[in-house]
Amino acid sequence: MTAAVLEGAVASDPVSRLGLGIAIILVAAKLGGEVAIRLKQSSVLGELLAGILLGTLPLRFFTEMRVDPYVDMLARLGVLVLLFQVGLESTVREVVQVGGPSAAVAVLGTVGTLVAAGAAAVLALPHASLLVQAFVAASMTATSIGISARVLRDSGAARRREAHAILGASVIDDVIGLVVLAILTGIVAHRATGAALTPWCVVWLVVKTLGFLALAIVLGMRLSGPLFRLTARLRGSGALLATGLSFCFVLAWASNAIGLSPIVGAFTAGLILEESHSATFVERGEPSLAERMEPISAWLVPMFFVLMGMRADLRALLHPQTLLLAAVLTAGALVGKLACALGAPRGTDRLAVAFGMLPRGEVSLVFANLGLSMAILDGGQYSALVTAVVLTTLVTPAALRSRLARTSQAGRPVPDG
Repeated sequence: MTAAVLEGAVASDPVSRLGLGIAIILVAAKLGGEVAIRLKQSSVLGELLAGILLGTLPLRFFTEMRVDPYVDMLARLGVLVLLFQVGLESTVREVVQVGGPSAAVAVLGTVGTLVAAGAAAVLALPHASLLVQAFVAASMTATSIGISARVLRDSGAARRREAHAILGASVIDDVIGLVVLAILTGIVAHRATGAALTPWCVVWLVVKTLGFLALAIVLGMRLSGPLFRLTARLRGSGALLATGLSFCFVLAWASNAIGLSPIVGAFTAGLILEESHSATFVERGEPSLAERMEPISAWLVPMFFVLMGMRADLRALLHPQTLLLAAVLTAGALVGKLACALGAPRGTDRLAVAFGMLPRGEVSLVFANLGLSMAILDGGQYSALVTAVVLTTLVTPAALRSRLARTSQAGRPVPDG
């Protein structure tokens, strides 16, 4: 009897089922990413499409995995790690140093997308609330720079002025996108309390968001140096990674504690930390923080992208309204980012800069997932957003390569960095 009970307990151990789900997701992510890379696309696109494929399989296991709370929690951790890494790729000093032209490119692209995608949302969702329309439009604002960066590198144009403008603008673009996200999620949280939403409430949300960013950056830059110097005295392995992740998760908690999305804090933490924080560890032969993060992100981040794909309902695209929303959102997303051309620096190919800002990706999927989890978006609206992300991602490489090749053939000089 005891043996039978023990066997039953082992057989029903939820860890084994979770482990199987993780294994399937990781294998699907790796295969999908490999196919995408061979087709000269971003691995993110492959992971997303792999999830969509798994979600269409008529198997109970995958249906349950879409709503499994343990898988969902791992995916949420993956989002924090992802945004922390995005922040680590830039610094506060770089954001300040990219200059007016890059800031103009980012701001014009964001405003243009909000207007164009907002008009698309009103057209396709005439009976939806203003909050839903605004959330759908805001989801299309952030650029996924990884795709454009790869095209620029593969085309030998990484040192051209167009590349500098695109990469600089993308840093500011991420910051603006997350500020917009923080404000919208703050509005949702405020309405959930049943309180009336007045203009002063919106102003307070904006002030609170910008205040958090400013305070976190100022205090973080002052305290992070001494913190990491103290950590460097520890001789045990993993001290750097533990400190970096703790810094990320504490700021994510602080962000959520004042009513903002945790990803705002995670991104801010990455933005604060610089290579100098890892210098002592690197000097004694240890990997940097960015390198230490790779094994963790290699399995947590794909969990997020595959799960996002699994939650997309392709059958919803058969509904005329969902299909219309996907089409007009894609058009609005493309048209909106063309406004970037107006802010491109002199001496650059303005269309090349605009094309480099076209792809959507990680942050847009984070927007969509938050909208779905907070019941702002329904399944059809979420699926339309995922489709728009896929389409803008597919369009960019061909458009940017074509424009770069055209300007090179025209005999334009390629400036040095």
